[in-house]
Amino acid sequence: MIDTVIFDLDGTLLYTLEDLTDSTNAALEHFGFEKRTVSEVRSFVGNGVKKLIERAIPDGAENPVFEECLGFFKSHYEKNMYNKTKPYDGVLELLKKLEGSGIKTAVVSNKFDEAVKQLCARYFPQNFCCVVGESEKVRKKPAPDSVLKVMVDLNSLAQNTIYVGDSEVDIQTAQNAKIPCVSVDWGYKDTDFLLKNGAEIVISKPSELVDFIKQDFVKNL
Repeated sequence: MIDTVIFDLDGTLLYTLEDLTDSTNAALEHFGFEKRTVSEVRSFVGNGVKKLIERAIPDGAENPVFEECLGFFKSHYEKNMYNKTKPYDGVLELLKKLEGSGIKTAVVSNKFDEAVKQLCARYFPQNFCCVVGESEKVRKKPAPDSVLKVMVDLNSLAQNTIYVGDSEVDIQTAQNAKIPCVSVDWGYKDTDFLLKNGAEIVISKPSELVDFIKQDFVKNL
């Protein structure tokens, strides 16, 4: 029986793409580089903000101002990450239903830890047992370290835990943690992409997650 659900954040619980794009372009423009489209930034996210800027800036991490550009992005994003960001339709209702069913919920994200904690505190102030973002203390996804630590902290077993995310990184993370992954297609990757990258369950609206849990669907994977 599923008693723990661990979520990705960007593209799964929160629509953050426009704020990420605006901060990416503010950083690029500040250093005289060409701005990126929303579609381009969509393809860059999933592996943390350092990888986002590496993909966005000419010559990547080899660019002489890469670290300065990354720092500018972080500073700009911290001040502007609430401008256009919002929970996806049905997410708040989903979290309320999970809480009402006694299911433990947590967030594990590759976004830098302070931003993850601030965003969750603003949009989901009473929902999660544990919230973890990227830090130097632990390897980021798809390494399973953060997911496994959350499971230990919540006293949750692998056979009773699922991971929910919108990208191939989330699928790989769940595989590495040896737990099932439920992929969502309302985020930054479409269904075809997810299936080609190993997705076994793809849902199109948050309420479907409740249905899967009620049916104990994941248990039969």
